[in-house]
Amino acid sequence: MIGAVRVQHNIRLVMVCIGLLILAGCSLPRGAAMSSEILKEQDKANPQFQVVHVSTRNVVGLQHWPATGWQGGYQWLSGGRGAQSQLIQAGDKISLAIWDSQENSLLTSGAAKRADLAQLVVSSGGTIFIPYLGEIAVRNMTPEAARSKIQEQLEVVVPSAQVQLTLEPGQQNSVHLVSGVAKPGTYPLPDRNYSLLSLLAQGGGIQPSLRNPVVRLIRSGKTYEIRADRLMAEAGLDLVLRGNDKVLIEPDRRFFTALGATGREELLYFDRDKISAMEALSMIGGLSDARANVKSVLVLREYPTEALRHDARGPEMSQVIFAFDLSSADGLFAARKFPINPQDTVFATESSVTVARTILGLIGSVVGVSNAVGNAGN
Repeated sequence: MIGAVRVQHNIRLVMVCIGLLILAGCSLPRGAAMSSEILKEQDKANPQFQVVHVSTRNVVGLQHWPATGWQGGYQWLSGGRGAQSQLIQAGDKISLAIWDSQENSLLTSGAAKRADLAQLVVSSGGTIFIPYLGEIAVRNMTPEAARSKIQEQLEVVVPSAQVQLTLEPGQQNSVHLVSGVAKPGTYPLPDRNYSLLSLLAQGGGIQPSLRNPVVRLIRSGKTYEIRADRLMAEAGLDLVLRGNDKVLIEPDRRFFTALGATGREELLYFDRDKISAMEALSMIGGLSDARANVKSVLVLREYPTEALRHDARGPEMSQVIFAFDLSSADGLFAARKFPINPQDTVFATESSVTVARTILGLIGSVVGVSNAVGNAGN
């Protein structure tokens, strides 16, 4: 009799526990939120974010929405070629050797037939000072043109003079290889046809340890960027350098984050120019087979206020959630075309099956405990 009472008591205890577990199912410990928990905001009168369900019907239009997370694309200059000769600039150093065979020369003395004027610095006004001639303008002239000009003017004073000119480039005729190579430093421009790839080669090449290297060029206060692999692959992108250019090689700083029921929960860097939603899922190890809800994979993104629109050609709200149903072919193809922007968050929601399994597991545990108690009573 006492055993029967204990059994009935245990049964009631089990039923109460089952009821509590069912009521509290949504609050059980989980690794990620469920889709219904996140997207219920869209049903409110004044939602705080916009939900866009991505399919093959709208993915092409979404590709043209404003870029976020960075400047919106690598900006690069066109290639082209320049002349082989240099142009003299302010700060360059010019050395002159003047030959004069006259006995009573104004420039030479005794048995010497040559006068040397070493390292004449081109002034900010573009001139150098030569005795008996005064200030001679040489800026933006080739070394040969400057030599001819100096000799022509010198012949008025010293008819038999012959001039030899050598140029040592200064800052305005040099480029600065700042980082990301074996031998950074300042390199003089040998001519006006000196290209970026030639500079990288002279600097010992890009360091192989750099992650997804990006070539950054700073010119006249503006910054231009291009991925190193693309620069190497397309000959037309190898541009001619100008004096005072600065070149830096740095790892690609763009990233997105992965959260929820994914293979990896971490920050991941871009490894190519563009990454689709499907490629992003591949990078993070896919979705967790036991946890993820393939019907609701989300991409979270924030837009600046100036990007908001009301004509379907842009976001209506700053915070947007793009939802994918990867259980259908339409959703899979849409994910292949949808671009991931830097600083996006790829979020895999938890499947309701996972919660059900958790509840059933807990029920099983309670039943097991109850049976153990009942057996002990007997």
